[in-house]
Amino acid sequence: MAYQTPRLLIIPGLHDSGRAHWQSWLQAQYRDARRVQQRDYATPDLPRWAERIQRTLEQAGPGEWIAVAHSFGCLALARHLLEQPDSPIRQALLVAPAEPNKFGIADLLPQRRLAIPSTLIASQNDPWMSAANAQRWAGRWGSSFSNLGPVGHINAESGFGPFPLAKRWVEAAKARAAREQRARHAGFSEWSFAV
Repeated sequence: MAYQTPRLLIIPGLHDSGRAHWQSWLQAQYRDARRVQQRDYATPDLPRWAERIQRTLEQAGPGEWIAVAHSFGCLALARHLLEQPDSPIRQALLVAPAEPNKFGIADLLPQRRLAIPSTLIASQNDPWMSAANAQRWAGRWGSSFSNLGPVGHINAESGFGPFPLAKRWVEAAKARAAREQRARHAGFSEWSFAV
């Protein structure tokens, strides 16, 4: 079976990501990208939001994914990864996570390293989570951490329409996945020749 490049999964936060938001811009860069559609974007219900991620993946059919989440969507993704150890999501970008304590859900989130490689991007003055707390969650989840400085909530309101950094991360994640696939395939080929 031919190798398929992982598809992009967009996981918005509260109130969705509108047309001017960088997540919508990023989704438009990849024709096979999917967006997790919540039934109620105004109500932050962690178990329900995590379940919608799972339903979206099931409806999309087999294949691997790279997830890019924003705000409360980051928390939903972390919960999904905790509940679904066999998730087809292989890498995750968590941008400007919301503070779990604002919603009383910190104990529903993973308290140790996520099962997949992840990167957490935060801001020095994000009203939804302090940079120090973002760094703590990144450390807990084993995520590489980047602080973009005083840029707000990293959304359309703070000037993030196009977000080339996110696109570069997706391209690097796709390249990493392709290298890993080639390495697995080469290992199998070498073994078959040895038999």
